[in-house]
Amino acid sequence: MRTRWPESTGAFVRELFPPPQFPLSDGVVWGVSLSLLVVVVLLDLLTPASFALGTVLSASVAFAALGTSKKTVWQLTALAVLANVVAGFWNGSRDGVGGYHFANRAVSILAVVLVGYLSTRAREASEQAAALKEEEHQLAREKARRQLAEDLGGPLGQAEFVERAAAALQRLTGASSVEIGAVDKAVLTQPYALVLAPDLPAAERPSRLNTRIPLEFLAHPVGAGDVWATEGGNVHLARLRRPTEGDLLLILNSPHSAPGVTSLAVRTLQPLLERTALLDDLRQNRQQLAERGELLRDLVYAFSHDLRTPLLANAMNMKAALRGAYGELPPAYRATLENGLQANETLLDLADQLLSVAKFESGEDEEREPVPLRAVVLSVAGDLRPRAEARNVTVETNLSGVTVLGRKHDLRRAVQNLLDNAIKFSPPGGEVTLFLTGDGDEVTFIVQDSGPGIPAEQQARLFQRFRGAGAGSGSGLGLYLTRRIAEAHGGTVRYRRTARAQSQFVLTLPEAPHA
Repeated sequence: MRTRWPESTGAFVRELFPPPQFPLSDGVVWGVSLSLLVVVVLLDLLTPASFALGTVLSASVAFAALGTSKKTVWQLTALAVLANVVAGFWNGSRDGVGGYHFANRAVSILAVVLVGYLSTRAREASEQAAALKEEEHQLAREKARRQLAEDLGGPLGQAEFVERAAAALQRLTGASSVEIGAVDKAVLTQPYALVLAPDLPAAERPSRLNTRIPLEFLAHPVGAGDVWATEGGNVHLARLRRPTEGDLLLILNSPHSAPGVTSLAVRTLQPLLERTALLDDLRQNRQQLAERGELLRDLVYAFSHDLRTPLLANAMNMKAALRGAYGELPPAYRATLENGLQANETLLDLADQLLSVAKFESGEDEEREPVPLRAVVLSVAGDLRPRAEARNVTVETNLSGVTVLGRKHDLRRAVQNLLDNAIKFSPPGGEVTLFLTGDGDEVTFIVQDSGPGIPAEQQARLFQRFRGAGAGSGSGLGLYLTRRIAEAHGGTVRYRRTARAQSQFVLTLPEAPHA
C-alpha cells in the first residue's frame, strides 16, 4: 500500500519539526527556588502564626518542576517541609501553641508534599508525551523517506530521476513549482525538470532551462550546508552533488514547508542519485559493447561470406584435376590435391560455422517448419560415412521417426557437429551409435562413442565459444553453435559419461505436435 501524504502540509511540517522546548537548568532552578523559599521562611518567622504563610512554600516546589531533573523537585520539597517545621517551632515558642497552629502547619506541609507529588507526576507524564511525540516524529520522517524511495524506485537514469524527484518534492513540500537542473557556468542545463502545482498556470512560472541563474541562488550562506533559503524564505534551494559532473540545483518556489523538510529530502535523494549515475555508466558501457559486437558480427559475416567464393572455386578446380581434366597425374600429385581438397572443405566448414554464429549472435530468426529428424540424421550419417570408413569407425543407427518444429539447415548443422566430433575422437576400429527417440513431448538424440572422453575440468566450458576440448579439437565453434541451435529451438545439449566408459552427447528438443 502506498503511503498517503498528510492533507495539511503545515501539520505535516509541525509533526516533522516540532517547536523546541528549553527546560531551565538545575542551577537556575535551585537558585530561584531557594531564594523564594528563604524569603517565604523569613516572612513566616516575622509574622504571627495565625497567618500560615508556610503554605506559600509550595510555590518554590512548583517552580522546581521547570528544571531538568525530578531529583530537584524532591530535594526542594524536603527543604520546604523542613522550613515549615522550623517556622512552626519558632512561631509556637514565640506566640504560644494552639490547636489552630497545628492545623495550619499540617495544611502547609500537606500542600508542599502534594505539590511536590503532583509536579513529579506531571513531569513524568510530560516526558512520556515527549517520548511518544518523538516516536511520531521519527515515524513521520521514515514515512517521508520511504515515500521518496518508492517514488524514485526502480532502474532510473539521471533524466528519469530528475523528473520523478521534482514531482515528489512538489508533493512533499507543497511548493508552487519545483525545478531541478544541472549547473554549468551559472546556467541551468540538462538533466532538467519543472513541476508546477496543479492550480498554477504555466505562464506564471516559466522555465529557467538554459538561462542564467540569479547570483543569490548560488551564493548560499556559509555553513548552510546543501540547503538554504533566499528571497525572504520564499524560495528554498538545495544541492545534490555529482562526483564527475556539475551539481544539481533544486529550486522550490513558495513551499509550505520548513527548510528542514527539504533537508530531509536531500539526504534521502543523494544516495539514490549516486545509484542512477552508476546505472547510466552501465547503460553506456552496454551500448558501447553492443556497438562493438555488432561491428564484429558484420566483420565475421563479411569475411565468411567472401571467403566461400574463392574456396568453392578452388575446390572445383582440384576436383576437376582429380577427375582427369588436365591429364593423368602422378600419385604424389594426386595425394597433394586430395589433402588440399580436404583442407579446403575444412575451411568451407569453418566459413559456414562463422556465418551461423554471426546469425545467432545478431538475433536473426527464420520461420520454422516441421522437420523429420530421422531423415536429417540419416542424411548426415550418409555424408560422413566416407570419413568414418577412412578412420575405420563404424556408425550404427537406432532411430525412431520423430518430427520437430524448427529450421532444417540449423538442425542438420547441430547433428553434423555432434557426429563429426564422435568420428574424430573415436579410436580406429571404434563404433559410433546414434539413438533417436521421442515420447510425445520431447525428442532425444544421442551420439555415443567409445573415445577417451572429456576431462572433468574441461566439461564446464565444453559448450562455450572457442573453448574446444584441447589440441586438435577444431575451431572451438562446433559445440558452441550446437548449443545455440538447441537453445533457439527450445532445447538443450549436454555431455555425459556412461558406466561403460562411453561418451554421450545428448541433444533434447521439443517434439512437434501431431497434426
